[in-house]
Amino acid sequence: MQAFTLILVLAVLTVVGFRMGRGRAVAVVGGETRKLHSLPSYHGMYVALWCAVPSFVLFGLWMLFESSIATQLTLANLPPQALQGPDGQPLSEARIGLLLNDIRNTATGNIAGSSDAIVQQAAQYYNGIRATGDWLLTAAALSLAVLGAGFGWKRVSADLRARNDVEMAVKIFMIVCSTIAVFTTIGIILSLLFESLRFFSRVSPVEFLFGTHWSPQISIRADQVGSSGGFGAIPLFAGTMLISFIAMMVAVPIGLLSAIYMAEYAPRKVRSVVKPLLEILAGIPTVVYGFFAALTVAPFFRDSGQLFGLSISSESAIAAGIVMGIMIIPFVSSLSDDVITAVPNAMREGSYGLGATKSETIKRVILPAALPGVVGGILLAVSRAIGETMIVVMAAGLAANLTANPFEAVTTVTVQIVTLLVGDQEFDSPKTLAAFALGLVLFVVTLVLNVIALHVVRKYREQYE
Repeated sequence: MQAFTLILVLAVLTVVGFRMGRGRAVAVVGGETRKLHSLPSYHGMYVALWCAVPSFVLFGLWMLFESSIATQLTLANLPPQALQGPDGQPLSEARIGLLLNDIRNTATGNIAGSSDAIVQQAAQYYNGIRATGDWLLTAAALSLAVLGAGFGWKRVSADLRARNDVEMAVKIFMIVCSTIAVFTTIGIILSLLFESLRFFSRVSPVEFLFGTHWSPQISIRADQVGSSGGFGAIPLFAGTMLISFIAMMVAVPIGLLSAIYMAEYAPRKVRSVVKPLLEILAGIPTVVYGFFAALTVAPFFRDSGQLFGLSISSESAIAAGIVMGIMIIPFVSSLSDDVITAVPNAMREGSYGLGATKSETIKRVILPAALPGVVGGILLAVSRAIGETMIVVMAAGLAANLTANPFEAVTTVTVQIVTLLVGDQEFDSPKTLAAFALGLVLFVVTLVLNVIALHVVRKYREQYE
């Protein structure tokens, strides 16, 4: 049975278990549900959990280890001569890995059938193991679901503390999810840190953080042109800050003012139309914004500059920044609108009672009270701007120029990370490892922004709560 079909069957059994548990709870008290310790729905969820949790845990474990188990069994079944080279010596681990990769690709049909009879036989054996495993998984998962549902159904009684057990299960599930999130974050940090340390063992951190020449080209031979690369990342940081600053100059005023209008001035009918239209901008793919920037905005600025005697590059920071700001407007406006509408009406009425006008109430009461949420929305917008890639690639270019002129071509950290990791790369050269160092810098910058935002939120939350 395919994985999706099995999941669907288990979901149906879970729903059936819920209905059985709820019906059993009502039946044991003769329809007088007030005699139950917990509501009938909690008894239904209790049986559903006993039905779903063991079977889905088994399913998840099997998905994690199925491939490795099948690979090890296939390797153990190979004839001895398949694991020996032409000289009769045992194959290295790398060669064995290539052999297993050929077997898996042949088994799954990713490549044409191999002419090697041993590989073909091993691929058939591999498919046989996986097919047998799928049937065993199906039988075991369905058996666990039925047995679990039966066990939970049998335990349903008037005194069963079903609500406590269900709430404990939900609490454990949330703890597991939080733990996964924490360990995922730790894994990301460690992967960035270790690879960055490898980079800094070859390139000086001072050169990387304060150098002004970025040309990460490491040649294979020392006599080739460009054999000595430059890893000064200041042009990348400057380009990122320049484009992000331009984007914020567009997104923050327009987003915040539109949020104030929708929350405080717009009639309900106008708000119901304007807000969805504004949020449509968030659903447009970034590559579409990139096309818009490269084909419309950038030529417009270039031609306009010629009219006024200005030299504006075809790929400029101002074109990328303005289009990026348009893309970020929904993040600022939507979050700011939600925060402003959440300010208690009592604060508005108190301000009006003291004789303040609507504009004075907005400036002196509502915006200060909503400032923590507004700061959070702006922080999200800044992070979105720093991490944007496609618009910069198509509208600002790849040139690592150290300039504050918005009319010239610049590049950003994220664009260079993508450029360094395009194609088949070996993570042994400073050129490739530089991407991890740039990622670590972005992580640190985001962390600092979060700390600043938390400081602002705590300061004003104490004042207005």
